[in-house]
Amino acid sequence: MKIAVGLSGGVDSSVAAFLLKQAGHEVTGITMRIVEDFDTTGGDARRVAEHLEIPLHILDLRSEYEKTILKYIREDYAAGRTPNPCVRCNHEVKFGLFIARALESGLDFEKFATGHYARIRKNPETGRFGLSKGTFADKDQAYFLSLLVQEQLARTVFPLGEMNKDEVREIAKEAGLFTHKKGESQDLCLGNYRQFLVEGRGAGEFVDTSGKVLGQHKGIEHYTIGQRRGLGIGAGHPLYVLEIDTSSNRIILGLDEELASDGMIIGDISWGVVSQPALPYGGTVKIRYRDDGSPATLAESLPEGEFRILFDKPRRAVTPGQLAVFYQGEEVAFAGFIRRAI
Repeated sequence: MKIAVGLSGGVDSSVAAFLLKQAGHEVTGITMRIVEDFDTTGGDARRVAEHLEIPLHILDLRSEYEKTILKYIREDYAAGRTPNPCVRCNHEVKFGLFIARALESGLDFEKFATGHYARIRKNPETGRFGLSKGTFADKDQAYFLSLLVQEQLARTVFPLGEMNKDEVREIAKEAGLFTHKKGESQDLCLGNYRQFLVEGRGAGEFVDTSGKVLGQHKGIEHYTIGQRRGLGIGAGHPLYVLEIDTSSNRIILGLDEELASDGMIIGDISWGVVSQPALPYGGTVKIRYRDDGSPATLAESLPEGEFRILFDKPRRAVTPGQLAVFYQGEEVAFAGFIRRAI
């Protein structure tokens, strides 16, 4: 089979390419350029391709990335939300524009592979593709891939889905890949993406829940729900960001216990192994990447494609803009962006 592998220059993607070539597939490396500073990523990907003796094609997506992901980051911060660029990038760029551009350039391949620790299976009864967490991975990379639609899942291969990081590093070492010594890479290609922000309306007021002014903030784009550090407010007790009011350019502060919510409204749903199930629908939901998940129920369909999710127990710091991922066991049932806490 002809398979294009997204090479980042890290250990995971390099081992994915190595394993596929060892299995007898015709492997081509493809790398996307999305920022000006490309020397390290591009150079490492070239070294991997040369070592594996596979062709490498570098596709320039800087303009598209600016119009999609960077624009999305700025707009979400300006609207008082906390963006999740990794999940947007995977859906719209890595597994979308990137593949489309590769095919448009004349590259011939049947499948696209990456070094993510995740698994894909096709449900024989429904014919739908399901995305699951990697078998042994410490990190839930299925979370970052949960917006992938059926067409994207159908053409994707995850060679590392049944492996752990130690195994991958050992394979890289045995294969003579320099990447076996590289540190852990970040899923977000930009590193600290706040450097790309365009400043918003500037300073405004910190207030408590009664409206009393507590101090000045430096711009709503610098804060997120549940934040405690960096507020610069002395109140004799810890204060946390409860709400970001874009209409007044105010940030409401309060106590930790005031961050608890019974549920949330989500939108922009991407259905995974299920296609809008009968309600109520129970499972486990994660409200951010670093979250163990908790029991919840998809309780109600609302206008404009939104849904109400109720938690079995109150959850802390439900953050608009973050991705909520609903699981059945290890498998992603659906995912959607948090609109607001309830």
